[in-house]
Amino acid sequence: MGLLKALLIPGNGGGGPKDNWFPFLAKELPRFGIDVIAEEFPDNILARARFWLPHIKALGADENTILIGHSSGAIAAMRYAENNKILGSALVGAYHTHLNMDAEIQSGYFDQEWNFEAIKENQQWIGIFAGKDDPWIPVQEARFLNDRLDAFYFEFPNAGHFGSDYDKKSFEELLCFIKVRTQK
Repeated sequence: MGLLKALLIPGNGGGGPKDNWFPFLAKELPRFGIDVIAEEFPDNILARARFWLPHIKALGADENTILIGHSSGAIAAMRYAENNKILGSALVGAYHTHLNMDAEIQSGYFDQEWNFEAIKENQQWIGIFAGKDDPWIPVQEARFLNDRLDAFYFEFPNAGHFGSDYDKKSFEELLCFIKVRTQK
């Protein structure tokens, strides 16, 4: 195994590397030998697949990379894993339908059926983090993904959308999960 790296993928609506718990991970993951790539993404309002998937590739996502996606970033991570080998992924506030939201419909991520088998086969592990009280994503979306992806599943009663809807500066559970999955 080569040098481990984590790529932080924000949600749409203008999210970036300084939002929510991303700075916490950027500070903590290197302590476990994981380099962090936390950069602005193009088209960050709509987070369209035609811009984001090539950008993830250009940032060097490969079989030694953990994709850590929040909201639309989790969707981008899943679509990327359909056609590319990665080490693993952490999907935070993930979903599998466009939820009848205009920005999600425009994103292009939902224009084709999901290939859940390829998503699983192209990585060693997947973690899903869901908020039972998420104001935008019904928890059934994450449960559906868990059923299809055979993931490590973490459901929190009071996590909301893991930021975006409140100020979340750390994410110890996610850090612990990644540490356990990568320390052998």
